[in-house]
Amino acid sequence: MKGVVLAGGTGSRLYPLTRITNKHLLPIHDRPMISFAIEALVRGGVTEVMLVTGGTHAGEFLRLLGNGHEHGVDRLLYAYQERPGGIAEALGLAERFVDGDRVVVMLADNVVERSIRPFVANFQRQPAGARILLTRIEEREHLRHLGVPEFDGDNKLLRIIEKPEDPASSFGVTGIYFYPPDVFKVIPTLKPSGRGELEISDLNNYFVELGCMHYDVLDGFWGDAGESIDAYYAVNDFVRSHNVNRD
Repeated sequence: MKGVVLAGGTGSRLYPLTRITNKHLLPIHDRPMISFAIEALVRGGVTEVMLVTGGTHAGEFLRLLGNGHEHGVDRLLYAYQERPGGIAEALGLAERFVDGDRVVVMLADNVVERSIRPFVANFQRQPAGARILLTRIEEREHLRHLGVPEFDGDNKLLRIIEKPEDPASSFGVTGIYFYPPDVFKVIPTLKPSGRGELEISDLNNYFVELGCMHYDVLDGFWGDAGESIDAYYAVNDFVRSHNVNRD
């Protein structure tokens, strides 16, 4: 299985911290933010990784990570997204790297308390389709800023609603996704959203509609350090006080 870390975006929600750097290079406790996503994949058993980034600070990732060996990565490649075209478009840049394998995708501003290894194993065992990781969120206002799954009476996924005014459940979709090799045939069929980007929720809903989207629910802390200034500092505080990516 291959791993793809998506570290692009303008970081506008963390401005002015991102005025002079990519948000994923900002510090979380004692390390750059990107380190935690790399660590999550490696501890999950995924050691062939592509990092997709963009903007004027892309070269800083190469200076920081090099060939990835110091971070436990066997093979680390890089791809450059020329313009902000959405998460799904960024994933599409990794097609040749993935090369017909399965892939786990992680947004580089996601930080989790527990190892993703069990979910990697669950995905490897399923015969086909995709998989997403959910997290329980009680604050409805927070859910209005996320993708929220809707379930039927048997807890089967019906659809994922992006930034719903009235959330259909108390779960949010994290930025950790698992896809089969044919995901790269689906991406070109997606239509740009109103902001001109290929949205990851549209990609996920493709598999939901086929009836082959599975899910797991994370235990412990999950944080999106790029969601806002407050969220960035909340993640920082948690990491400073607790271990993350732990078994």
